[in-house]
Amino acid sequence: MRYARVSVGGRAVWGRVRETDVELLSGSPIDGDPCVLGTVRRETAVWLPPVVPTVFYAVGLNYPRHIEHAGAAVPDRPEVGYRANNALTGHRSPIVKPAEVEGRFEAEPELVAVIGRTLRRATYGEARESVFGWTIGNDVSARTWQHQDRTFWRSKNSDTFKPMGPWIETDVDALAQTTTLRLNGGIRAEFPTGDMVFDPFDYLVEITRHITVHPGDVLWMGAESTCRIEPGDTVDVEISGIGVLSNPVQLEGNQS
Repeated sequence: MRYARVSVGGRAVWGRVRETDVELLSGSPIDGDPCVLGTVRRETAVWLPPVVPTVFYAVGLNYPRHIEHAGAAVPDRPEVGYRANNALTGHRSPIVKPAEVEGRFEAEPELVAVIGRTLRRATYGEARESVFGWTIGNDVSARTWQHQDRTFWRSKNSDTFKPMGPWIETDVDALAQTTTLRLNGGIRAEFPTGDMVFDPFDYLVEITRHITVHPGDVLWMGAESTCRIEPGDTVDVEISGIGVLSNPVQLEGNQS
């Protein structure tokens, strides 16, 4: 099943995504079994990030080739960082490059786990069962800022730097899929989604040794490759079995 959040009359509404329509729901499917209130056409839907997490976890370097490219050591245990909800934006919404950004402005295609139950000190099996579904993320980074600042506060967390969507897929073996990054229709990266150092469940076991995770929290799983992007580009992140997250890139001040 595919679940999304769409804007209806300026209000965020959960929806069940069908072939041609989005069924509007009375509440979150993560919390229960909502009823159908109406429909909108998929082609006219205004897509929002499919969930707004209470905590936004990101794992960083988690693919061997990316680690090698970065000249970093392969981690010996799963460790997470955090991102800010203000950076989230939905499918088809613009990635806005701040006017003062110089140097490399990059996209990274990522698998995202959406948590469906409260976890503390989880076993590996409990961690597997806790994932409500999977969505797609585009980890946009301003590299000059990343190297200038003591933290990633603006290089990773500026407004619109974390497109996510278009929906949550609940019926897929996410780690058996292929991730593809396209720029203006041309393939810039393609890799097995599950070719990770640590999988999502390893991370959830480690996280919940110390931190309680809650329904609606998300865990971004890192990327094997990156791609430079510029205003005027369109970036598509596809994960087979889940869907395609597409976003145009615009310069700050040029948004229509």
